[in-house]
Amino acid sequence: MIYLKTERLIIRRVRADDWKSIQKIWADFNQSPMRVYDTPHDTEDASVQRRIQKWAAFHESTEHMFFAVCLESAVIGYVAFNIRENGHEIGYCFHSAYHGKGYAKESMLALFDYVRSLGIKRLTAGTALKNVPSVALLKSLGFELIETEKVSFYKDDSGNDIVFDGGVFEMNMTR
Repeated sequence: MIYLKTERLIIRRVRADDWKSIQKIWADFNQSPMRVYDTPHDTEDASVQRRIQKWAAFHESTEHMFFAVCLESAVIGYVAFNIRENGHEIGYCFHSAYHGKGYAKESMLALFDYVRSLGIKRLTAGTALKNVPSVALLKSLGFELIETEKVSFYKDDSGNDIVFDGGVFEMNMTR
């Protein structure tokens, strides 16, 4: 079992019994103005249980890796790495009560050392350019904006796509 410890955090693979904590993170995110910049998060008990059980099943995988970020025993966020054509795409979500305290950066720096040890050489991440905190986090971690794209996850009341500018960020892990 992967277990990383930083100055303030414990980082481990997601377990099936983390579903209630991740459900709270998603419910919190669904109340955020940033929610329109990500795929909808279903917070129904059975749906969350199934999804987190799938994540937990990848506990030995290096193609799909899901990590719980814990402050003491509380899961405050998660970080995911999913294999793509030329590397891994990273995704992350933290409960808003823990935003702005450096937990995301601290956990990702530790995870980057870990995934580098697995031979992963390239990471990508996508975020809305209007999501200023996420863009700042990615840049502070060493990601560079390599392209922009039009993205839509939701429709307005008239059924038209709500389109926003998304940024694709990349980090070369060999530097």
